[in-house]
Amino acid sequence: MNNNYSVIIGTGSYIPANVVENEAFADHVFYDGKGREIQKENSEILDKFEQITTIAERRHASDKYVTSDIAYMAAQAAIEDAGIDVESLDYIILAHNFGNIKAGQNRSDILPTLAARVKQKLGIENPATIAYDITFGCPGWVQAMIQANYYLRSGDVNRILVIGADILSRVCDPHDRDSLLYADGAGAAILERKESESPIGIIGHSSRSDTLNHAHLLFMDGSYNKEHEDPSDLFLKMHGRRLYQYALENVPTAIRDCLIKTKVDLADISKILIHQANGKMDAAILERLYELYPDVEIPDNVMPMTVDYLGNSSVATVPTLLDLILHGKMSDHSIQPGDKIVLTSVGAGMNINAIIYEF
Repeated sequence: MNNNYSVIIGTGSYIPANVVENEAFADHVFYDGKGREIQKENSEILDKFEQITTIAERRHASDKYVTSDIAYMAAQAAIEDAGIDVESLDYIILAHNFGNIKAGQNRSDILPTLAARVKQKLGIENPATIAYDITFGCPGWVQAMIQANYYLRSGDVNRILVIGADILSRVCDPHDRDSLLYADGAGAAILERKESESPIGIIGHSSRSDTLNHAHLLFMDGSYNKEHEDPSDLFLKMHGRRLYQYALENVPTAIRDCLIKTKVDLADISKILIHQANGKMDAAILERLYELYPDVEIPDNVMPMTVDYLGNSSVATVPTLLDLILHGKMSDHSIQPGDKIVLTSVGAGMNINAIIYEF
């Protein structure tokens, strides 16, 4: 019987200092998907946006940083928290979506991999520390944790650094209202193999990819402003209503499937750490999940939220949220020994995943 489990021994995050409030978009000219200027006052657009998403502000990275830089800073914080020698890492897995994009540009740089750059920045000499990237949409960090869990449970690996980092502000079309959603950030965790007679750490997971009918709900395309100075530029786009419906229909059942696989009851879950995509959407997903368990009431504070002030930083949202809670930076939330939590995300692909973790 395999008694190896994957346990988090340290977390870290990097939250940019640059706060961008909704009012910063007051002078933008917004167009719809057909290139027509939206005939509404920006104050009305911004008010409605905040009502729908709960986002009042977000964070943007300094021009001097690229994604591998902020990934390194989150990794460094996690390593310090764990108190480990970086040479003891067996893997560095870095989830992102757009590689390094310099300020003022719209071109992605992913050679060498961002994980390789982070390994170099950490000064790791060990050639047995394997560094690689994954791209899995917003669920990338959760999926990287799932991959790491397989390595650790094999018994041949001891420690893995898992990072999620994105700078979405540089792939946003300034003429698209959806650009208001996106933010920058990085989060990281150190997973370590631990032998235990009873389940601990990552006790189960599930993933799904619905590509046949949903592959292009999130996609890259030109600016909605047909007079954009460089028509070759590509920006992050979405079919918002269809994406919302997809998430509402499928994320709750994906979490339920994970609970069933791990033989854990929803009533035993202390926290649900969900991708910080859209406040109202996440609340609707939570309600739909508990509707699948009619005998279980939604506990107070079961779903911590940061999207209202940090925005949607894609792969960074879940590890950042976890780090803030574990370090006492969310006053209304804590995680205690013995607590079981859900880590779950949904995004481009379309992909959904969930982990059940016991502290």
